[in-house]
Amino acid sequence: MNNSLKDKLSAFERLLNIMDDLRKGCPWDKEQTYESLRHLTVEETYELSEAIFDKDVEGIKSELGDLMLHIVFYAKIGSETGDFDMADVLNYINEKLIYRHPHIYGEVEANDAETVMANWEMLKLKEGRDSVLSGVPKSLPPLVKAYRIQEKVKGVGFDWEKPEQVWDKVQEEMQELKYEVDNGNSKEKMENELGDLMFSIINYARFIGVNPEDALEKTNRKLIYRFQHLEGKAKEIGKSLKDKSLKEMDVFWEEAKKME
Repeated sequence: MNNSLKDKLSAFERLLNIMDDLRKGCPWDKEQTYESLRHLTVEETYELSEAIFDKDVEGIKSELGDLMLHIVFYAKIGSETGDFDMADVLNYINEKLIYRHPHIYGEVEANDAETVMANWEMLKLKEGRDSVLSGVPKSLPPLVKAYRIQEKVKGVGFDWEKPEQVWDKVQEEMQELKYEVDNGNSKEKMENELGDLMFSIINYARFIGVNPEDALEKTNRKLIYRFQHLEGKAKEIGKSLKDKSLKEMDVFWEEAKKME
């Protein structure tokens, strides 16, 4: 469906008006603050992520609507405190997009995505940031944060040249972890080496064009499916999984693999 610009603006205006009504008349909406909405916004973002992962187009549309409501809600609260309103939010992102796309709105040349990202990071530094890593949110999940850190430093040329080099690093970190484990060293040392190993694996995933979070989520879903198949089979024969041997469970596990 391709609605006209007029239709899109009309729909957005309607949402703004509805938000005004809810803030005035709904007891729950009246009580909300930035802080009370924050965890709900995080939840909605994960729900959108799940819909995208499932390739659920209707779900994506629905979750985007929920997120849009949150954006409008925050802007409404901002307008009540006199700090900003929806126009300020939109004007800010408009100006930032124009400034950070000089290859579109200026005379800079960028013929590939890597050059665009490199220019983007340099522009951020010109904006007064002390570090290219200052734009990585502290609250990001560690796996996502590691990936973003690697992308950020790549933007200023701090990166490996070939995937083979990164794979060598993975193997090196694996051996260092094994050394700490085999020698019964402290948990802290093992933890440090495991962290280094995981960071290098995430780096290798980036180099081969695989999103590590997506890869891990697919494995999570695969394991859930197979394990629930085990549970279902055990229930069919009136047995608890605890009463079945690993060999017996492996039969159903392999059966689940073939059914995927």
